[in-house]
Amino acid sequence: MSVKQEDAVKRPIANFPPSVWGDQFLVYDQQEDQSGVEKEVEELKEEVRKEILQALNLPTEHTNLLKLVDAVERLGVGYYFEPEIGQVLQHFYDAYGDKWTGGATSVWFRMMRQHGYFVSSDIFNNYKGKDGAFKKPSDDDVMGLLDLYEATYLRVPGEVILDDALAFARGRLDDISKDLSLTNSIVSKQIQEALTQPLHKRVPRIEALRYISFYQLKPSHNKPLLKLAKLGFNLLQSLHKKELSQICKWWKCFDVPTNLPYARNRLVESYFWSLSVYFEPQYSESRMFLAKVFAVATVLDDTYDAYGTLEELEIFTDAIKRWSITCLDILPKKIKLIYQMLLDVYGDMERILLKMGKAHHLNYVREAMTEYVRCYLKEAKWANDGYIPTAEEHKEVATTSGGYKFILIASFAAMGDVITDETFKWALTMPPLVRACCVIARVMDDIVTHEEEQERIHVASTIQCYMKEHGVTQQYAYALLNNKIEESWKEINHESLKCKDVEMPVIMRVINLARAMDVLYKDKDHFTHVDEELINHIKSLVLDAVVV
Repeated sequence: MSVKQEDAVKRPIANFPPSVWGDQFLVYDQQEDQSGVEKEVEELKEEVRKEILQALNLPTEHTNLLKLVDAVERLGVGYYFEPEIGQVLQHFYDAYGDKWTGGATSVWFRMMRQHGYFVSSDIFNNYKGKDGAFKKPSDDDVMGLLDLYEATYLRVPGEVILDDALAFARGRLDDISKDLSLTNSIVSKQIQEALTQPLHKRVPRIEALRYISFYQLKPSHNKPLLKLAKLGFNLLQSLHKKELSQICKWWKCFDVPTNLPYARNRLVESYFWSLSVYFEPQYSESRMFLAKVFAVATVLDDTYDAYGTLEELEIFTDAIKRWSITCLDILPKKIKLIYQMLLDVYGDMERILLKMGKAHHLNYVREAMTEYVRCYLKEAKWANDGYIPTAEEHKEVATTSGGYKFILIASFAAMGDVITDETFKWALTMPPLVRACCVIARVMDDIVTHEEEQERIHVASTIQCYMKEHGVTQQYAYALLNNKIEESWKEINHESLKCKDVEMPVIMRVINLARAMDVLYKDKDHFTHVDEELINHIKSLVLDAVVV
């Protein structure tokens, strides 16, 4: 097809909004010498480390130690103390098992489950009265109620006691948040934020910023820990700025707004998404690769959904399967550029993996991508034929075309020795842990995007499939699918506790991918229609330093 013919084809163009960022991240201003800050961070780390290890040997201090470790993690500096935190929680499990005898039971339960210890929820029977109902807490124990609420989000399927505890805690907190005497108070703000988004669904880097501002107002805060959190945040932010600048330069070479005007130009948002998956310094190469993968996957999505003809997409899918530079000759002009992008992204990662002696890991990532685009093509055929699949048919294809299985597998590249061939093989089989995360991604995306997508030729969404097959209203389908999201979170919790042969860093990639959806696709499509909320998140994470 000639360029003129290509331009003359009637296409389901979506007219996506342009990028809101311009070139502001292109240049990275090297910070002044950071050696003084790094030295102070090391001293503060040693101070906090000593405090943790000293308290470990004093059973009377175990409740305070639990709260300290929780604060360390919520303040975003847990990665400084991974061996110590592991030691503390293992000691707690060995010493107490399911029978925690200290205070802050809800915090203990949440922390143990977060770290893979399948402790029993029976301990919450102590919160009930003789009538079997949860006891109303005293008016001055609002934080205890908030802790109970947060703990319930670590529940697994069938855990009725925690379902009941959630309903009880949410109802009470809702009432308290409306109390006029608490309006605008710190406690009221905490409650409202928790009711909007529980801790378990929060992106860790955003939670660190939020918690720093709350923690410093606590009269009992640990001063060395607070200072470490602030200095550590700023140090890591300078690395994130540098990474974003590097990938912006790479992206600029392709001039997406000019060359692919039909596609979403979302490089900065893609970096934020990647940063949500892992923020720690040791994952720098992985994070930049994943940000590029997100950005190119967005262009792929728009090419299959809102640009390509069925014939073009069939040629493109075949070229991806063949994976050869010779395929460039057979592709239409715009699609040729995307293929070049893919070769470029994977070529860079191949060089990195070659140095690590793991170049073959890229084969697994390409296998996942090939499966992903095959599902895109299947959906393009459905859209072309005007076919509305059954909910089951749709689920099998859409769970993969949502991209999260491919993204998860791509996120493993260059993560280090924790990732083995077995890790990739496990993820490629779509095990229950991965499937639950993919369901959350697919359903949350469909709920907020389907109406806009149906204004053009587009494959039927999960919503349309449910409505047609079950003869239900749109609102009923929403309720059904929102419940599916909550059940999938329980499944993630359950599988993350069950999968003993899967390393915790791998499990955390799955959980953090689900958390990213709760920021980017909750209530609206923030990724496509970038608003103040997402702009503020991005600015606070990669532009604005914390005042120390």
